[in-house]
Amino acid sequence: MNILLIEDDLEAARPLIEGLEAAGGRVRHATDGEAGLARARADSFDVLIVDRMLPERDGLDVISTLRAEGNHVPALVLSALGEVNDRIAGLRAGGDDYLTKPYAFSELLARLEALMRRTSSETQLTLADLTLDVVARRVMRGDTPIALQPREFALLEYFMRHSGTVITRTMLLENVWNYDFDPETNVIDVHISRLRGKIDKGFAPPLLHTVRGVGYVLRA
Repeated sequence: MNILLIEDDLEAARPLIEGLEAAGGRVRHATDGEAGLARARADSFDVLIVDRMLPERDGLDVISTLRAEGNHVPALVLSALGEVNDRIAGLRAGGDDYLTKPYAFSELLARLEALMRRTSSETQLTLADLTLDVVARRVMRGDTPIALQPREFALLEYFMRHSGTVITRTMLLENVWNYDFDPETNVIDVHISRLRGKIDKGFAPPLLHTVRGVGYVLRA
């Protein structure tokens, strides 16, 4: 696993690097946001671990800049800010997971492994005339390309890997957002609405359905 760690706290970074390398990872370390962004642009990584509060450039800005440039390498955000709004901000910036400090190294490693499993399994997914290419990060409905934001892409990928199965909100929170989320938040509803508008509006038949009182299902 080729890892870029962007962390300005050397005391926190040192044992993390040692643990990741002991687990078989190859770690490159940047100590500020500008240096981390430059390294992420210059080299190819399997995953990014990004501290949120960094000198020179905020960690979330680093991630959102990469996403805007078409770089969708999985990113795990580390932060001492653990409120729901903080986590939402991390996800909306393009983070794939969010881990609050202090954390157990075993949990961080498990989350990295989950991110890697998500990106290394079957890469071409198809349902009816909807296709998703995990590697190229491309979605097509028939001959029409569909542009998705990183979280929308992850959501659609999960639905397509479980097409025909009713997916509950809890399943989405645990498998797409990867942590316990405030059940009162409407973040799932917002993302579902946006995704449905992109993959179903103007196409037939509709594929993303609401199962009232239960959840959602992707099926022809």
